[in-house]
Amino acid sequence: MANSPATPGLAAGRLAPQAYQDNFTDLHPPLNDHEALVAADRCYFCHDAPCMDACPTTIDIPLFIRQIATGTPEAAATTILTQNILGGMCARVCPTETLCEEVCVREVAEGKPVTIGQLQRFATDKVMESHPFTRATPTGKTVAVVGAGPAGLSAAHRLAMHGHDVVLYDARAKAGGLNEFGIASYKSVDGFAAREVDWLLSIGGIEVKLGQALGNGLQLDELAKRYDAVFLGIGLTGVNALGCDGEDKDGVLDAVDFISDLRQADTLSTLPVGRRVVVIGGGMTAVDAAVQAKLLGAEDVALVYRRGRDRMNASRFEQDLAASKGVRIITHASPKAIHGNGAVVEIEFAYTQDGPGGLAETGETFRLKADQVMKAIGQTLGDANGLKLEGRKIAVNDTGRTSHTGIWAGGDCASGGDDLTVTAVAEGRDAAEDIHATLMGG
Repeated sequence: MANSPATPGLAAGRLAPQAYQDNFTDLHPPLNDHEALVAADRCYFCHDAPCMDACPTTIDIPLFIRQIATGTPEAAATTILTQNILGGMCARVCPTETLCEEVCVREVAEGKPVTIGQLQRFATDKVMESHPFTRATPTGKTVAVVGAGPAGLSAAHRLAMHGHDVVLYDARAKAGGLNEFGIASYKSVDGFAAREVDWLLSIGGIEVKLGQALGNGLQLDELAKRYDAVFLGIGLTGVNALGCDGEDKDGVLDAVDFISDLRQADTLSTLPVGRRVVVIGGGMTAVDAAVQAKLLGAEDVALVYRRGRDRMNASRFEQDLAASKGVRIITHASPKAIHGNGAVVEIEFAYTQDGPGGLAETGETFRLKADQVMKAIGQTLGDANGLKLEGRKIAVNDTGRTSHTGIWAGGDCASGGDDLTVTAVAEGRDAAEDIHATLMGG
């Protein structure tokens, strides 16, 4: 196996036991009541709030912050969750620094925004022991939702709330999608992703069937015949190849698999990590993998991206976080070959530059020693099951309708918005509303 602990250079237990606990504590500890009131007091409660426009789920941010400021955080949670049923996780993982907080009037005027994400977490945490919504009278309609990630969970909850019976399928052994398997552990501690799923399902009317995927126990045509509607939130299941010699050597693995293994590990000290790790990519997954490799005890971690830092999909906050943990960020370099006798020993890169014709190699190369290489250069859809594509994703309209009558799609698998948790939630919600209107004759 590519990530086998028998691979030379890989080892588990590089750190003292306490170090693992210290390294993987909450990235942003929750606010206490006093801290939340102080933070909320900084909000101007703008009438034409730019933060709302910047939020993919259009949460009424000034309203929920005012509700916190007046001592009613439970009401604030309802305001948030009405628009974003996964508001708890989004408060933890959203790049708020490039969304709502970037356009905050306080940020523009003072360089220090209202901490909207932390306030959202404060409010939503208050209602995790209860459910603010009730299920409508059953309609007799049934909907299949394939994929129990953010888009699928959002769609399933909204459909169930409207009274439809939902069967939620997922290929994995646990629901949650990227929230459960693809987010850095220090962003979601104490099993929050699983607890949020249980909380969401408590509305009722949602049956979960795990270990079933399209092409493996499920056929899209059969689902379309059996159910009144189908929603696909299947995400992106494949990982793009580096396209260079030596990619099949031991020690070369997909960053998403590394993150998933880490998230599901009972004991972090059992996870093997290289002494010298190279992560290839420039997005959130690349940063999450690089930072966590460092936190597991890797001595040298380099994140290598083919363009400049200004072109990286990872936000500046994420880039700075990686640097603060000791990750070296190397830009304008593209992988050429992975060297080693069976297992990776070093990886060769070509320097690149942006020119009139796009990205081009300069003719110069360099090598980095590595005993573990992680690929994080984007994911692919896989089988589109006969649905029309737009680019490499399922083509949908603005309410998630696909080319097949009765089938909707949203999240990373669908054309349209950014590949963010919050965007997936919005797309699942909006598709569910369109499915509801269609089923009820609207």
